[in-house]
Amino acid sequence: MAKQPKHHGQPWTDQQVDQLRDLAKGNTPTRVMGLKLGRTPEAVQSKATQEGISLKPVNQRPYGTKPR
Repeated sequence: MAKQPKHHGQPWTDQQVDQLRDLAKGNTPTRVMGLKLGRTPEAVQSKATQEGISLKPVNQRPYGTKPR
């Protein structure tokens, strides 16, 4: 059985939501966010959706485009 994260099943605090916002602005991968917050990547994705936080990278080129 896989080890459960530190905050498994606990409600999110305002501080954790703020940290989630900061990590999302920094284009941090969802898996890394989960490790830093003590949550699963699925929980991070779910909370971001609830809070209206976009996890889409903003400083990357669209797939298939290369600089010339």
